Amino acid sequence: MTSAATTTPAALHKPCIFCSIANKKIPASIVYEDDDFVAFLDIHPIRPGHVLLVSREHHDYFDDMPPALAARFIQLGQRLSKAMKGIHGVERVSFLCTGTDIAHVHAHLVPLFASTDITSTAYIEQKGLSFAPAPLASDEELARQSALLQQALAAAHQLE
Repeated sequence: MTSAATTTPAALHKPCIFCSIANKKIPASIVYEDDDFVAFLDIHPIRPGHVLLVSREHHDYFDDMPPALAARFIQLGQRLSKAMKGIHGVERVSFLCTGTDIAHVHAHLVPLFASTDITSTAYIEQKGLSFAPAPLASDEELARQSALLQQALAAAHQLE
């Protein structure tokens, strides 16, 4: 296993469903498991074959994971994606770390049968609705955001 896990005060009071699944306290359709990870089918799939990949240790979010564990997480995601492509006959499998709903690092692996599988576009089209794309960012805003992120990365690198 890896280093100490990250927990939040809320996580200390509320049982984590992914920890319960990883510890086999809750049943799941497990497709892969090892000492560090468990992958299982989502019970509310976006598309058939939708898999959740979770770390056994509780880490709230992807950036809380130790780097070596995060690297294995990505590698396992690639391995699962390749298997899913063959099974489902799709060209792409989406790998999403959303950071929402459950504060336990996880990725959704979704076979993409259509380009709209992980967007709201199909729903909007089915309902006869329309939406405007996000506004185009100005060159100034892009430069500002780029500079902020570059500065934050440089400061973090100096602390390493």
